[in-house]
Amino acid sequence: MEWLRFVIAAIFLAGGLTVAAISVFGIFKFKFSLNRMHAAAMTDTLALCLVLLAMVVLCGISFAAWKLFLIIGFPWFASPVSSHLLALLEVTVNDRLEDHCDISEVEER
Repeated sequence: MEWLRFVIAAIFLAGGLTVAAISVFGIFKFKFSLNRMHAAAMTDTLALCLVLLAMVVLCGISFAAWKLFLIIGFPWFASPVSSHLLALLEVTVNDRLEDHCDISEVEER
């Protein structure tokens, strides 16, 4: 049983580290800020969740596992909101947005 928990935690941890490595590569490869922000948001949500799930599996059923579930929940709610606000700021401020992406119609705020 202990080996099964270790293997499951190792799979979650390897997945989280793989997503984080791909995200770091994307942050340095992309030139446009919205693309870079999307790559960074992947680390905030998926990689962090997978690493914390590996820790939950290793802790077992305990009070610490419930705390880790709460820690997982906070970035899942906060990260999309902050990413959306930063993207809205970029779209509002950037005068040459058409050079980077197709814009059919941007509504005024």
